[in-house]
Amino acid sequence: MAERRATPDRPGAQEWVPPDGDVDALAAAAPACRGCELWAPATQVVVGAGPPDARVVLVGEQPGDREDLAGEPFVGPAGRVLHDGLRDAGLDAGAVYVTNAVKHFRFTERGRRRLHKSPAVAHVRACHPWLGAELAAVGPRVVVCLGATAARSVLGRDVTVGELRGRLLDEHPAEAPDATVLVTVHPSAVLRLRGRAGWDEAYAGFVADLRAAGAAVG
Repeated sequence: MAERRATPDRPGAQEWVPPDGDVDALAAAAPACRGCELWAPATQVVVGAGPPDARVVLVGEQPGDREDLAGEPFVGPAGRVLHDGLRDAGLDAGAVYVTNAVKHFRFTERGRRRLHKSPAVAHVRACHPWLGAELAAVGPRVVVCLGATAARSVLGRDVTVGELRGRLLDEHPAEAPDATVLVTVHPSAVLRLRGRAGWDEAYAGFVADLRAAGAAVG
């Protein structure tokens, strides 16, 4: 990642990440994290889920409202799009590891509703030690970045999804040097088109990207 610019409310997660921890050790340590201020309003931390030796890791942006309440990644409406896409791409949802670049839900309150608010670059930097530790522990063959925030965290630079989408990159995460990276859209971007013009094309393109990731691991 780029040089870390820590501030008192965003010191970075490295202090709380157990060195050389497996995914169970990481999950056990994560609730104590105070690497940025997002822990305070969130219900709980949401760590990754899936086999500890998965060949494919899917990285999203951050938990949503449903995920924050359930404590699990991708259990809301966008998660259903993701699971449908995995199925239609011929990938077993139970065989992939899913996580997020940022582990706490960032939101703004409007009445009783909590509305998604994209994490800032500083949040992505602060939380990266968790993602890096997950990638090192799992050791995947392919890392699928679901959206620009995930790609920025994995690749350590600004990313335009449209420029890189759907192809296996000649770039490797520092923490998983044997893994190749594929960038696609976040399933929430596909979800926004459900019931509208462009849904079929958007969903088909998403499935094609997931299929390409699956083909890379055989």
